[in-house]
This record gives sequence, structure tokens and C-alpha cells, in this order.
Amino acid sequence: MWEEGLRVALRCMTETPFTGHVGEYVRMPPRNVVPKPIQRPHPPVWIACSRRETIHLAAQHAVGALAFAFFDPEEARHWIDDYYATLAAEGVPIGDAVNANLACVTSFFCHEDEAEAVRRGAEGVNFIGYSLGHYYVFGRHAPGRGDLWADYRARRAEQGYDPDAVALAAENEERLGAKAVAQGTSGLRGAMGTPNQVRDYFRRYEECGVDQVILSCAAGRNRHEHIMETLELLGREILPEFAERGPQAEQRKAKRLAPVIETALARKPSSDHPPLDPDYEIPAYPRLDADTQASTKFHRWLDDYADRIAAGEDVSKRLA
Repeated sequence: MWEEGLRVALRCMTETPFTGHVGEYVRMPPRNVVPKPIQRPHPPVWIACSRRETIHLAAQHAVGALAFAFFDPEEARHWIDDYYATLAAEGVPIGDAVNANLACVTSFFCHEDEAEAVRRGAEGVNFIGYSLGHYYVFGRHAPGRGDLWADYRARRAEQGYDPDAVALAAENEERLGAKAVAQGTSGLRGAMGTPNQVRDYFRRYEECGVDQVILSCAAGRNRHEHIMETLELLGREILPEFAERGPQAEQRKAKRLAPVIETALARKPSSDHPPLDPDYEIPAYPRLDADTQASTKFHRWLDDYADRIAAGEDVSKRLA
């Protein structure tokens, strides 16, 4: 259902007019769908992924993979290698363009003092994990009546989302990791630390081939001023070196992937854009009635009506 719907949506963006679709789950007649997107042939397509199988699927359809699982750069390498190998070997674009990118999400909080970065960020970041568990694994949700934050705070230690455990583990870690474990409890860590620690963490993602990193810091009840401080540190202390290397890295990637993208586009069947039936029309209802009745007289009346309107005649009485 998802695949068929996506194919139709992308065709609506690129075909003028959209030539129609009659499938197993989607039926839509020919129509010119407007407005068309500014991007040509269409905006970059991404799939949200929480499992390696979905990243594999993204590569098969030649679209970007938004990896929303929290994993270390070293773990990401296996996902990335599979993504680009699959894209090269069997990628067939589901749209009319290839979006060869893999993005990873990571928790993020930055401060000159490592312990303060964890103290500010851990509780809110781990609330993401608890809320996902509530909605998708163990919870019973009462719309408009539940208080998930209060439930999280009351149960965080026994459920393994204790920010104190993250802070304790931070004292003994040489390098940042997606998760921190101490005294039998665990929590998300990711890019929480000093500018030097976060910079090193991002370099590791860069080295293993991650194209984009999605930073999660506005979670739970993290304070606005703390979030702004961490973003300012990011912009001032961390991003400049990555921004400086960015253009050359993009050029190298584009050159490396050019033959892969060309081959993937060549695999796309031409039948993905079926031609419009040259006889297809959308008749006005009276004209449709005339067709249905095979009434020559009614058709003449409609043609005469059109001529009178074109001449500027008031035809309201004729309709009455």
C-alpha cells in the first residue's frame, strides 16, 4: 500500500497531466495536479528507518534512509556499507531521481563541562526512548488524560532510563557512545559532552560515511536557554571544520556515485509513466447526459448554448 501510494504521489508531482492509475490499493483518474513542486523532477525522497531491513529497502528504491535508531558510528558502518552496496547492485528508483543519502539521528547536548552537558540533556533525551516504548511496546494511552512525563519520571529507574546512570557512565568513558551503561541501568548518551567530545563523535560518523546527522536536543522538558546555548556552541566550536570540508566531500561523493546513479536510473522501467489515453475527456454533466442518451438534439442545444455565451448573450433564461 505504501509503495503504490508513493509511486502515485511522485507521478502526480512530475506528470502534466497525471495520466491516471488503477491499482490494487489506489484508483485515481487522470488529472493535472497543481501546484507542481519547485524541485525537479521532484523533492528528494526519504524513508524513515528504525531497522536495518528498512535501510536495505530504501537502497532498493534508490531513496534516502533516515535512520532513527540510536547507534554508534562504528555500528553505522555496517548499515552504510549495505545501503550503498544494495543501491549499486539492485537500486531501482521509485521516483524519477536518486537520493543517495543516509542520515543518522543522535541525542545531543553540549557544554564546556561534560557533566553539566549530561545533566542538562539526559533526562529529556531519554524521555524520547521512554515515549517510543510507551506508544509502540508497553503502554496503554488515554488520549487527553494521560501524563506521560509524570509516568516517565516515576518509572524511569526501573525501566532503565535513569539520567543519573548516564552521568555516572560518562565519568568512565573515553569516547562518546550512543548508549551509556552503569550499575545495571542504561540510557541514551550520543553526542552529549564537551565541544571536543562532540566534534570527535561527529568525525567518527563522517569517517564511516554517514551523509547527515540529525541532532535531538529539544526533548522532554529541556530548557530553551540551555538548548540555545548548546546550539551556539555547535555553531561556534564544532561546525566550522565540517562546513569547510563539506563542498569537497560532496564533489568526491558525486563523482563516486555518478555511475551508480546512472545505472540505477537505467533500471527504471518506462512503464512507470504510462501515456495518457488521447481520447480521455472529462465531460460536463449535461454533455455526459447527452452522450449517455445518444441525443443529437441535446448535443446541438449544448453547442448552441456555448455559441451564445461566446457571443456575450445573457443565457440565464435559457437555463431556467
